Amino acid sequence: MVSKFILAAAAGLTLTSLATPADAQRRRTEGVVRACSNYGNGCTSAPIRRSRFGYEFRMPGGTWVSCRADCRNAIREDMLDFWETQRENQRSPRR
Repeated sequence: MVSKFILAAAAGLTLTSLATPADAQRRRTEGVVRACSNYGNGCTSAPIRRSRFGYEFRMPGGTWVSCRADCRNAIREDMLDFWETQRENQRSPRR
């Protein structure tokens, strides 16, 4: 009985390890969010999806990044105003 359980668990682990990172990217997107720069760097749109830990948006290279509290602000801070956001955070660190 115990050996059957171990065999079944090993088979399950083997099947889950066959999933590739591309499988995660095939998840259905929930929509598109448009964000505009606060510093004149233009506007952009990014697809969003719901993950196990909340919403994520896709960077231009294909990496999915957590939206944190608000997808529009996350896209703006991480894509459009990245260096300006870094500069702001140096002056007044978040607590």
